[in-house]
Amino acid sequence: MTNADTTAAPFGPDCFINRELSWLEFNLRVLEEAENEGNPLMERLKFLAIFSSNLDEFFMVRVSGVREQAFGESAPQDTPPDGTAPLEQLRKIADRTQELVARQYRCLRDSIAPAMVAEGFQLVRYSDLDTQQLARVDRFFNERALPILTPMAVDPAHPSPRYHNRGLYIGAQLEQEKGLGPKRLFAVVQVPQVLPRFVNVGCDIPGQHRFVLLEDLVASRLSQLFGGFTVLSWTTFRVTRDSDLELLEQESDDMLKLIEERLKARQRGQAVRIEVSARSADDSVARAIIEDEQLHDDRGDGYGEVYRIEGPLDLTCLWELHKLPGYPLLHDPPFTPRMPRGLRRGDDLFAEIAAHDILLHHPYESFDPVVEFVTRAAADPRVLAIKQTLYRTSGDSPISRALIAAAESGKHVTALVELKARFDEANNVSWARQLERAGVHVVFGFLDLKTHCKLSMVVRNEGHGLRRYVHVGTGNYNPTTALLYTDIGLFTADEQYAEDATAVFNLLTGYSQGHAWRKLIVAPNDLHRRTISLIDEQAERARAGMPARIFAKLNSLVDPDVIEALYRASRAGVPIDIVPRGICALRPGVPGLSETIRVRSIIDRFLEHSRIYIFGPDDDAKVYISSADWMPRNFFRRVEVMVPIETPALASRILREIVPIYLADNTRARIMDADGSFHLVHPPADETPVRCQTYFLDEKGEPRGSGELPRVAGQVAGGGAATRRPKRPGRR
Repeated sequence: MTNADTTAAPFGPDCFINRELSWLEFNLRVLEEAENEGNPLMERLKFLAIFSSNLDEFFMVRVSGVREQAFGESAPQDTPPDGTAPLEQLRKIADRTQELVARQYRCLRDSIAPAMVAEGFQLVRYSDLDTQQLARVDRFFNERALPILTPMAVDPAHPSPRYHNRGLYIGAQLEQEKGLGPKRLFAVVQVPQVLPRFVNVGCDIPGQHRFVLLEDLVASRLSQLFGGFTVLSWTTFRVTRDSDLELLEQESDDMLKLIEERLKARQRGQAVRIEVSARSADDSVARAIIEDEQLHDDRGDGYGEVYRIEGPLDLTCLWELHKLPGYPLLHDPPFTPRMPRGLRRGDDLFAEIAAHDILLHHPYESFDPVVEFVTRAAADPRVLAIKQTLYRTSGDSPISRALIAAAESGKHVTALVELKARFDEANNVSWARQLERAGVHVVFGFLDLKTHCKLSMVVRNEGHGLRRYVHVGTGNYNPTTALLYTDIGLFTADEQYAEDATAVFNLLTGYSQGHAWRKLIVAPNDLHRRTISLIDEQAERARAGMPARIFAKLNSLVDPDVIEALYRASRAGVPIDIVPRGICALRPGVPGLSETIRVRSIIDRFLEHSRIYIFGPDDDAKVYISSADWMPRNFFRRVEVMVPIETPALASRILREIVPIYLADNTRARIMDADGSFHLVHPPADETPVRCQTYFLDEKGEPRGSGELPRVAGQVAGGGAATRRPKRPGRR
């Protein structure tokens, strides 16, 4: 390829994939794991529930934003480079979502439900209960449900209630011959979220379980709830509302109070979707709600916001079955995270960090040392100060409790609590209040920027002077999700990293700027420019005939400038591997545009959350971990850090032991085609099956053999000069 080819025409809309449609393809990959009969049955239920919760958030945040652009007055925060207009996006989203939801319920009805019955779990209708079971649910209803339920009439004297976001409701048409109120009545009752959706009705057969849905039980008692009325028809429905907290143009002297006010408003946001049970023959109930919420029903403009569901609404309830005690054979086998390489239980953690940098690979390696880093600092009389960012924490956060203990013992403790962490705002508000009461210096960063970096620093008096210890990672300070998410972390006492970490905290707490960054690359300051510069460096190497490569493992790839830089690098002949979990707006494998780019996504037992970036071949590679994806919001609307891994042994571990396994996965990896679709990789008969997450779980901690990164079959390698079949590592 000539140099002229690398500066070919500008990149038009056809070079990009719409981010919303790309996200839907990610959720399809989640659904495929529910469909995969090779997964344990309870894990298939889990993936169905995740598919539903993912879709809820997608509508509450992304669809609501596109809807506002289509029907409101707001301009897009980031203009989609694919050029799709907002209304056209909504139409395509609706079409694809209807297909995926129908496929989800086919999976439940035709595959998972029969498998559950075979294992002794059966969902029955209320009308099919025997006398003994009816007596049991009678007691449940009268003792636990009836005191909670509130029957609500809807007429001129009783305005339509504001249906709670994602709340499950029963709507009914009622009739009476005489009595107080109208002859015909539309009424609703909310199905209590504080009660289980699956009500155990008992079974005489050992090992067998029978359940009835809570809404079926409540619906069977509508005539009791609305005494004197006859039930003509009923249906279940569920409204999803715009739940994005809009704060950028609001002013407040107290961000904590502002967030609390917006949390209350979240339940009252504009409706963006309604799900209605399709089993009711009478559509009048659904029509009344649809019209009241001013939703589109695919009439006239071709855009629908109504989803008629052939099955139970809100399959996030399947978590209840997944969490039933027992049944180990129906779950993934349990595992115990091992200690990170270079650490042993009982070691003096600070002494070990002072002696050498430590890399942590979660969840395969324990998150305990990260918790211990803060808890030990809180109890250590030589520790003078602790500084900590908190983005998403667990409900009973040991790190937050340690910060409280440290402050109460007189240490100088600063906590940057990000109140705008989406859907964790209430949890973070609660912790912020508790931290403040204990004497922690609590700050909330910036109104127009989220603090997304994951950073902790301990300042310790070691006699000869002060020493700073730093932890930085790709994931949150949350011990619960650390068992479920894959992430990378680094412990270091290197002074240059510590100087930069101090500067980040000074920026967050006091707007301090002008620091000469030595190691960390920080957004919104310089991360975008430096990322493009690192990509361009590899393009220049390839043009000069030198070995080059780019590897990016991340959650999402959306930023158009970065994508264009990758296209330029591909035209120069740079072999590029992208491993996104979710959105990828880049088109791989297009001749003359991206033919050296290969995109693979891995959906498996753990949520792939780590961000790893590599620029250059092994012997000359620059290795980074980061809190940031390649998205405009990460580059320009968040405080993020990208951290170089410069200790040779740690960089080598990423280059030779972690990245090659991701690229060798031929069991749970899916390869992206140029049209944005993905297809599951299947190992040829002469290749050992490799499942990267299982491989990392089995790994005992010994260094693996050196050698170049294995390449995926058919991938252009070595500066675009040749292709070769990879060497596949076997499982230990």
